[in-house]
Amino acid sequence: MSPQDFPPASYPLPLYRASGAVEAPGLPQARFRDRYWVNALLFLITLASTTTVGASMQIFFDRNLPFDFDRSLGMYPELWRHPSALFAGLPFSLTLLAILMAHELGHYLAGVRHGVNASLPYFLPSPLLGTFGAFIRLRSPICSKCVLFDIGVAGPLAGFVFLLPALSIGLAFSKVIPGIAHQGSLQFGVPGLEWLLGKLIFPGVAASDIYLHPAARAAWVGMLATALNLLPVGQLDGGHIVYACFPRRHGVVSIVVALLLLPLGVYWYGWTVWGLVLLIVGRRHPMVYDSGVLDPGRRKLALLALAIFLLCFTLAPVATGGL
Repeated sequence: MSPQDFPPASYPLPLYRASGAVEAPGLPQARFRDRYWVNALLFLITLASTTTVGASMQIFFDRNLPFDFDRSLGMYPELWRHPSALFAGLPFSLTLLAILMAHELGHYLAGVRHGVNASLPYFLPSPLLGTFGAFIRLRSPICSKCVLFDIGVAGPLAGFVFLLPALSIGLAFSKVIPGIAHQGSLQFGVPGLEWLLGKLIFPGVAASDIYLHPAARAAWVGMLATALNLLPVGQLDGGHIVYACFPRRHGVVSIVVALLLLPLGVYWYGWTVWGLVLLIVGRRHPMVYDSGVLDPGRRKLALLALAIFLLCFTLAPVATGGL
């Protein structure tokens, strides 16, 4: 996710080179003081939270018990009283952070390549699955649709490069327990990519009978983050891609997609919450003054991003249940 600061309306219209880097004579050049200690601190806290969640997941996995969020919360103090037990959470935490880091560095490096001022990733810890994801800030205007597209698409593509092998390896370490997916306080949906790889690794086994190893569950979280980011709304990655391809239709597409998310709350209440947030604060996109069109290569990458979205999307990512 890449929130972009808006330049004041009184600024003169910037010019841009073929690379997309800003050239604006007379445009005040904002100076930003990077506080790398904030990035590092948030990363370490997120590493701690994801490792703690991963260690509790590993305990449930080793005992062939479905993951129970309430019981896992009670494990956290005990795990921290015996820090050596946290090492068991590294397969989950390192896999998940690698996927998220690849995603955000994809945005960052694409921005650096085009001369766009971007921050390093900020990670957000969470007690539920260890993290709420990560984001970077774009701190200079983007004046080319090609640059906007490159920055928007680079994150999902880079994350998917890590996500695909992580899910494959994690599935190889998973095991078959009949009906395990319908047990526990949290029941996780099965995205299309997980279903396809599950058929290859466990032929003839129903997806509901596969108990995901924590590394595979980390890839699952990465798929959810990828699907959310590729929604074609506002300044989400998918919104950047749609704006670069169809700037005049971006506003309509954003409203329609956000409205469509509201009734999907019958499958997962998160869709309704996300739809409301996007409708209220997330529909707009900064103007990009560029009359050019994307080349065929970038349009093919847009189709690839759509395919990744469909593979990572699921109607009901998480449902509540009982033991």
